[in-house]
Amino acid sequence: MWWDMLLAVLGGLVLLYAILLILLWAYARKHPETVSMKDALRLLPDLLRLIKRLAGDSSIPAGVRIRLVLLLVYLASPIDLVPDFLPVIGYADDVVIVALVLRSVVRHAGASALERHWPGTAQGLDLIKKLAGTTAAQ
Repeated sequence: MWWDMLLAVLGGLVLLYAILLILLWAYARKHPETVSMKDALRLLPDLLRLIKRLAGDSSIPAGVRIRLVLLLVYLASPIDLVPDFLPVIGYADDVVIVALVLRSVVRHAGASALERHWPGTAQGLDLIKKLAGTTAAQ
């Protein structure tokens, strides 16, 4: 019957979600040095300005700008893939999603786009470059 199929699909999605949570938890425990919560909170205003500036830059491909706008919507949304009240992994999903989008920006627009639009300090830019998978500025 149709409800058997629906239950199977829902069960598969729940299992996939649980596996992703476990992988995210393992990654966060293995790499606590990537970006600490203190650094993330300190960088948040500059990061949001960076994303907004990149999304408004017409020299960046439209597909990347759409991803940046969707990222801003996701970060502003109260609905989250992993609830933020869960220790360690609550904010890790946000960091992973930001990192994936920033890597996409670097891949399609170059690291110079990050440098052009970064409103914060050089140390903050180094952390953002590390998050985006580029080498930190010297």
